[in-house]
Amino acid sequence: MRNIIERMLESFYGKYGDRNSKPVLFFSPGRVNLIGEHTDYNGGFVFPCALNFGTYLMIRNNGGKNIRFSTLNFTEEHSVPVKEEYKRIERSWVNYPLGVINEFAKLGYLLPGSDLLFYGDVPNGAGLSSSASIEMVTACAVNEITGAGLALIDLVKLSQKAENIFVGMNCGIMDQFASGFGKKDHAIFLNCDTLDYENVPLILGDYSLIITNTNKRRGLTDSKYNERRAECDKAVEYLQAYRKIRNLSETGTDELALLNKYIPDEIVLKRARHVITENGRVLEAVKVLKENNIARFGELMNQSHDSLRGDYEVTGIELDTLVYEGRKIAGVLGTRMTGAGFGGCTVSIVHKDHVEEYINTITEAYTRKTGLNADFYQPSVGNGSGRIEF
Repeated sequence: MRNIIERMLESFYGKYGDRNSKPVLFFSPGRVNLIGEHTDYNGGFVFPCALNFGTYLMIRNNGGKNIRFSTLNFTEEHSVPVKEEYKRIERSWVNYPLGVINEFAKLGYLLPGSDLLFYGDVPNGAGLSSSASIEMVTACAVNEITGAGLALIDLVKLSQKAENIFVGMNCGIMDQFASGFGKKDHAIFLNCDTLDYENVPLILGDYSLIITNTNKRRGLTDSKYNERRAECDKAVEYLQAYRKIRNLSETGTDELALLNKYIPDEIVLKRARHVITENGRVLEAVKVLKENNIARFGELMNQSHDSLRGDYEVTGIELDTLVYEGRKIAGVLGTRMTGAGFGGCTVSIVHKDHVEEYINTITEAYTRKTGLNADFYQPSVGNGSGRIEF
């Protein structure tokens, strides 16, 4: 981290000047979801954990009338006049922090003229919530600088709202929640309907988490993500004939037989079946993890991917190649896509003695079948958002 801070500080002073006025530093992590995919916006259960990489933000009041944005990740920079209401900048990364600043402004908390420098070591577009980490780090910073004093849960909700409305991505709340509430060496068992949660110790013993990046870029707003949401909403409409429900996750696995009776559309039925069975898998996964039954946890991860491939249809050749080639390797307990799909990453539980074999074997098979090169990460599970003293 020290190298990151030194690099950011030198860039900050190079861009904005005044080395006698030190900026403040904040950090928010990315996340990986261990199991529970496409359930969050259906009011269901998820089981993510925060990672030890994410987004850093250096920020300082500049005494002027403009908010200036820059990042070490891209050359694109922007300067925006302080306003009570902000507008989207077409196809710009700045919309993520600007949307958060806009939400604070709507509450009456105006960020004064400030200089902002971001740096993210979450692979962009990999499905590890780089957008949520940008939003949450901005929310933490603006919350402190404006003196808004909002609670962490309010920052989570505000950040989700910014992405839904300002950015135009109809995401659920899991990503922002995991980035905000992460706890070192724990996963978060979250009910996305009630926001009740439990930090569950993530004790893998002789096994490691391996994240594998397909390096197939996918922009969620350009994917079929919103289409899947609409299909789930349609399933709820059909099931209203059975009983009044607000979301798919109010239907349990013991009611699966009702889907054939009340949902005439085969595609919509498949989407509903995934959500309902995935909720069941999360509940069992949390239970077996507490019992230290890592083998069963891995089996549930495998079942999750199969459902995401067959019923939800959000995988594709890149993710499927990583998963099904990975299952052939000794020491791999479970492997599945994580995130929205259509590219991004897989998450796997691999015995420490077989990590090198896993990486070497997957590297060769993946390139041979897809023409792409995979990247591998062995993250630790870290804490959530907050200020960093330096």
